Amino acid sequence: MLDLSAMVLFARVVEAESFTGAARDLGISKSAVSKQISRLEDRLGLRLLNRSTRRLSLTEAGAAFYEGCQRVASEAAAAERIVSRLASGPRGELRVNAPMSFGIRHLGPCLPDFLRRFPELTVDLTLNDRQVDLVEEGFDVAVRIGDLADSSLIARRLAPSHRVVVAAPAYLAGRGRPERPEQLADHACLRYSYQAAGREWRFRGPGGERRVKAKGPLSVNNGDVLRAAALDGLGIAFLPTFFVGPDLRAGRLERLLPDWREAPDSAVHAVYPANRNLSPKVRVFVDFLAERFGEAPYWDDGLAF
Repeated sequence: MLDLSAMVLFARVVEAESFTGAARDLGISKSAVSKQISRLEDRLGLRLLNRSTRRLSLTEAGAAFYEGCQRVASEAAAAERIVSRLASGPRGELRVNAPMSFGIRHLGPCLPDFLRRFPELTVDLTLNDRQVDLVEEGFDVAVRIGDLADSSLIARRLAPSHRVVVAAPAYLAGRGRPERPEQLADHACLRYSYQAAGREWRFRGPGGERRVKAKGPLSVNNGDVLRAAALDGLGIAFLPTFFVGPDLRAGRLERLLPDWREAPDSAVHAVYPANRNLSPKVRVFVDFLAERFGEAPYWDDGLAF
């Protein structure tokens, strides 16, 4: 396959009508231009230019070849303009992946403000709770919650994610209130099945770290279902405050074990491929989410940690 840069160079020589003019336009030496044209002719096995001390002229083969080179040069310039336009500011389509419930509750509602702020952007948002491969599946950025697996992705912390142990007043009236993590073994625990943390609840507090094998009547891969079950008095759930903050403030759920925190600490992150040049559309989206959520997110208003 021919070197496309050599084809573009040939087109510039023809348009400048000299090696000197093409060299000046391209910012390289005249000898470098001459050598590349000679190599191109050797590769093709045909003379493309008639050279004289006064001017260059195209051979028959050169004239035919120039038509193709001109198209290549024109398309390369158009592609460069498109990329330069995308690199100069946030525009184009932004493909985003996020967990289902967090996306519905917190990411989706802030997208209208984001799109009004950046009207040349469109967003293609996919919500699911499995961990996608951003590069393989073509996502620009993802929102992830919890521990991040080691990878080549870049991660930026957007907000803390506090998981708290909660139960409805009706459940506590019938089964009692656990005062220590180990007492959870005697209660109906509602478990999140997509993470190992659903089967083993880990806490850090007075006396160090505790691990509890969570057992109970329900295991599900969706936090909203767990919240609904807890509100209905089915058992005790271990859920992020971005799910249950309003329920705690309204008294529909009560926080248990307030002296014990999730171990290890969790957070909401934006992750994106580790490109050398971060695209403007990803940069402004991540900055927007960090501004909207932050280290004191609105879902924790009125809750002490």
